[in-house]
Amino acid sequence: MTEITQFMVVPCDYVDGEIVAGDPISCASPAEAIQRAQGLWKTFGHAGAVAFSRTSDFEIGMFNVRKVLRRFGHVPSEY
Repeated sequence: MTEITQFMVVPCDYVDGEIVAGDPISCASPAEAIQRAQGLWKTFGHAGAVAFSRTSDFEIGMFNVRKVLRRFGHVPSEY
């Protein structure tokens, strides 16, 4: 089994009254992703941020299965 797991953070902001997800940021570990998401929300003043993992297994054809690690503030419902 060849699973690849990536840890990502997506900052979210209000644009024209709606919450919009920004560009994803890669992280080395789940702890780093959670810490960075909290920092983006609390320190940098984004409306919210979400830390999640994406797992893919190319042998069985499973791609980008997401698992939310932690949410901070306001994030779109897709997360």
